Amino acid sequence: MSRLTALATFVALALSASAASAGWTYGFGEVTSNSATNVAIGESQLSMEVIRLRRSDRVRIKFRNTGPEASSITDVYFDDSNSVFSSIRRIHNSDGVSFSQGASPKNLPGANNLLDPFQTTLGLNADSDPPVQINGVNPGEVLGITLNLASGKTFWDVISGINNAVLRVGLHVQGFANGGSESFVNVTPKNPDGPPIVPEPTGLALAGLAIGGLLVKRRRRNSDSDAVEE
Repeated sequence: MSRLTALATFVALALSASAASAGWTYGFGEVTSNSATNVAIGESQLSMEVIRLRRSDRVRIKFRNTGPEASSITDVYFDDSNSVFSSIRRIHNSDGVSFSQGASPKNLPGANNLLDPFQTTLGLNADSDPPVQINGVNPGEVLGITLNLASGKTFWDVISGINNAVLRVGLHVQGFANGGSESFVNVTPKNPDGPPIVPEPTGLALAGLAIGGLLVKRRRRNSDSDAVEE
């Protein structure tokens, strides 16, 4: 196997492996503020990871509650004003978690508290099965939701939508130690000098540069060899 072929194979395997595992992680900020203590717990313990899958027509989002404080994600809502998603494809329940598509209430509690009110897109919500707090995402647990992308949309449309706040994800959290509940929405990462950061798929570009560099080196070697033979 040539060095070029070996490098190409390595890059292809690396990209294939990372495509189903690497993701963009976001935290959550308050929508309601019924209790400063509960808000602080939610903001420190809750996160979501947006994962690029091998199938380009779908995206998976993992919701985590790292703990240790008592809390349970019981509802998940998507405000998809740019119509990036077409539907929820599958819900992945980890041990101790049991979610089904559809949520009650249908919209994020306290949605109107936001300057731009949160409006759940039809069909893009899910909640935990009764008993809701027990079957929610409690400390140390994970919930996965795979969503179908709308025609012509890509993983990068999802990331761009989240970073530009035209695609928002809301959580309703219950089961705090004091018996309260709170709502949260994903936090958009900001560029300190201006607009939201829109990430670029640099992995492929770097791989292309690596292969391109080897090709140039190989061509030069062949050229030198030809010159000697002449």
